[in-house]
Amino acid sequence: MSNPLKCDWCGEENAIETKAVVHWELPDGSRAITITNVPSFHCNQCNFTYQKEEMVKEIEDQLFLISTKLLPVSVSFDELMKQPRLLKRNYFDFSS
Repeated sequence: MSNPLKCDWCGEENAIETKAVVHWELPDGSRAITITNVPSFHCNQCNFTYQKEEMVKEIEDQLFLISTKLLPVSVSFDELMKQPRLLKRNYFDFSS
């Protein structure tokens, strides 16, 4: 088990690395999918499980760059990230 980290939500030193199941709306809004085994953090103080912003961006970019029509209703994080990309990067992301 990992050493506790500072929770992004409550600020206590009670967050641990874990894997979580998340539900994500596809970029085109057509449906939602379940993504399993997503690298996450869980805080034992506030009992909240969350993903870091970098992980959220990584998932959103991948969903934007692949053919989501081929995705099943449920997919593991690793399977999602292995999907072939239609573009090399998200050319519509101007945040960096």
